Amino acid sequence: MKFAHLADCHIGSWRDPKLRQASTRAFVKAVDLSIEKEVDFIVIAGDLFNTSLPSIDSLKEVVSKLKELKDNGTSVYIVPGSHDFSPSGKTMLDVLENAGLFVNVARGSVKEGKLKLDFTIDKKTNTKITGLPGKKGMLERSFYANLIKEDLEKEPGYKIFLFHTALTEFKPKELERMDSAPLSLLPRNFDYYAGGHPHYIFNKQIKDYGIVAYPGPLFPNNFRELEKFQNGGIYIVEDSKISYEPVQVHNVYSIKIDADNKTPEQVEADILEDIRGKEFVNTIVTIRVEGKLKSGKPSDINFKEVYNKLYEKSAYFVMKNTNRLTTKDFEEIKIDTSSIEEMEDKIVKEHLGQIKMADLTPEKEEKLIKDLIELFNKEKLEGERNIDFEDRIITELSRLLDIKIYD
Repeated sequence: MKFAHLADCHIGSWRDPKLRQASTRAFVKAVDLSIEKEVDFIVIAGDLFNTSLPSIDSLKEVVSKLKELKDNGTSVYIVPGSHDFSPSGKTMLDVLENAGLFVNVARGSVKEGKLKLDFTIDKKTNTKITGLPGKKGMLERSFYANLIKEDLEKEPGYKIFLFHTALTEFKPKELERMDSAPLSLLPRNFDYYAGGHPHYIFNKQIKDYGIVAYPGPLFPNNFRELEKFQNGGIYIVEDSKISYEPVQVHNVYSIKIDADNKTPEQVEADILEDIRGKEFVNTIVTIRVEGKLKSGKPSDINFKEVYNKLYEKSAYFVMKNTNRLTTKDFEEIKIDTSSIEEMEDKIVKEHLGQIKMADLTPEKEEKLIKDLIELFNKEKLEGERNIDFEDRIITELSRLLDIKIYD
């Protein structure tokens, strides 16, 4: 038996036109690789799409590849992820499942307030597959809390559990603030736990459980992930042996500059020296500049010239990150206060007049800012649904700003 484990495809995640199709191309390559490896079936552990209602262009290519898998006799099993999830319950996954392109294995019934999951049996291998979806804000926790585990754990045969949740015991340090659940919430005695949601690559054989695995994103979803992973990948599992297979869409070249005690001109020279003599065909170039400049401002660095040089060298796409770049010319606002409210009040007064709007006096601006702070400090009411909470905040926001946000 051989199967592929995909997760966090996030098709449609990048907004920039040049990167918009990167996740779709990664999915196409992952399907081609799975067919080449002659897998019996594919499992997708959530977030096939980056939204519950993806664009038509992305959808057409995904449907085409899923149809190719179906024609090839390769079944696909999936659970929805936090991005596939919709408060209305309407997602494109339902449409694709009804078209026979894959099977959502998160199915079962509720008995006396408890959740009983059913197994989906792969006809080719008799593998038994089940799982639970992921939801935004770890709302799936209630599923696990009410799950009847005994029947799942006693079921004989080769079993796979799909889930879209971070497990507390295995989170890397950079994701320590991510909402998570303990391993003990999962049913025991499965052979393979196909995970998704936290974007990191991990697999480990766990006593009393089985192999717990996260393949990471199929294509990096942000600047940091491009630096760290460069590209995504999938797991191929054969006879309980697991191997990671990279899926390359673009080359990635990362530049990191320490700007401490340097001028903007020196930073620019360091970047140009780094790329001297190199070509960047089909390459995404990331530029991270950190530290405290000796003089000048971050905006004084001539990134336009750097970009021009890289595109002359056939770079596919160039992006920069200067979030941790400061300057000695920057003066901090020092506030001596004994409460958060006093601090907010002084910061607001310090910055009054920077917003230029007709009929907005300093007094009106101060009141508007404080009203907005109060609004965004509001919390969800007991028993209030997420969608109702969001509607309440948006309605109040439209009143404060005197604009119509939606009909």
